[in-house]
Amino acid sequence: MSSVQVLITRLDPEVPLPRYAKGGDAGADIVSRIDISLAPGERALVPTGIAIALPDGYVALVHPRSGLAIKHGVTMVNSPGTVDAGYRGELQIILINHDKSESVSFKRGDRIAQLVIQKVERAEFVEVEDLPGSGRGSGGFGSTGRA
Repeated sequence: MSSVQVLITRLDPEVPLPRYAKGGDAGADIVSRIDISLAPGERALVPTGIAIALPDGYVALVHPRSGLAIKHGVTMVNSPGTVDAGYRGELQIILINHDKSESVSFKRGDRIAQLVIQKVERAEFVEVEDLPGSGRGSGGFGSTGRA
């Protein structure tokens, strides 16, 4: 597996750096910088205590943690979150509690999301009168007949 160097600054010296839980993982766990509770249906912007500098041509995608989703109904409002190469501010995660009756609490240092680094291509948008045909055409939103 190849790697890319991502520069990182701890805005809080006690917050751990992102890390991969297992050898082949695509996402590195990132943690909460604060203690926070979310009531049912509540959302909040949760700081992570880190800032990164990506090389041009890369993006960091912030994904929810599946364990939080299945166990507590917690996910991210804007999933995946996009961190552009030029952004230098603190990474913050918009968490939401979808549980209908239970609040959920996170302590400082709890894993709240995963950071996936990917290479991206820059598109050249070319305007045309008509698009070329395809087997699918303009059908979408379940038009293939498969559930």
